[in-house]
Amino acid sequence: MASIRALILNCTLKRSPAPSSSEVLGREVLDALGEQGVESELIRIVDHDVRFGVSTDEGDGDGWPAIRAKLLAAQILIIATPIWLGQPSAVCKMVLERLDAELSETDAQGRLLTYGKVAGVAVVGNEDGAHHTVGQVQQALNEVGFTCAAAGASYWVGEALHTLDYIDAGPKPDTTGRTTKALALNSAHLARLLADQPYPPPEAKSAAVSPSRKPS
Repeated sequence: MASIRALILNCTLKRSPAPSSSEVLGREVLDALGEQGVESELIRIVDHDVRFGVSTDEGDGDGWPAIRAKLLAAQILIIATPIWLGQPSAVCKMVLERLDAELSETDAQGRLLTYGKVAGVAVVGNEDGAHHTVGQVQQALNEVGFTCAAAGASYWVGEALHTLDYIDAGPKPDTTGRTTKALALNSAHLARLLADQPYPPPEAKSAAVSPSRKPS
């Protein structure tokens, strides 16, 4: 069985040691991945000097290259973000913008370095917008080369216009617990499949199409 590692990026706006609901859900995903034999690390982005930009290294002490090195060493990436104004956090959008640089990074066979890596999303908020946020983040991650598993997201949203956060909610809802376990189970399963059978190079011919029998 292939050894799988995961990196979880907490895109809260709050620096440590401030409590973070995204951190709570992110660590619940981390624990669920551990049950699947996946070793995981969680990084709170705002604790590092990650610069705005669309390159792999913005220079002058940019904190992204060190995080990117861990991302490239992992087979699973989980983005944990709060909802603000119905959108992913500004920190989450900054991370996605930094990942845009991966569209220019390829291996010796012309594949993006993110090919073969699985991405998932964990979302928390006390307002509506979870499905919209998941959709935005998954689409962006898929566009830069990541593969999203079935049921590849978990979320919790409190009642609209109320102030209860996930970190204070209790007991935690079974629905979120089930989606978190499904996210971990399916992501680990897909990551192992892709490790055993990577995506073909861009110019590779499909084995399903015989040279003597072309589709009409």
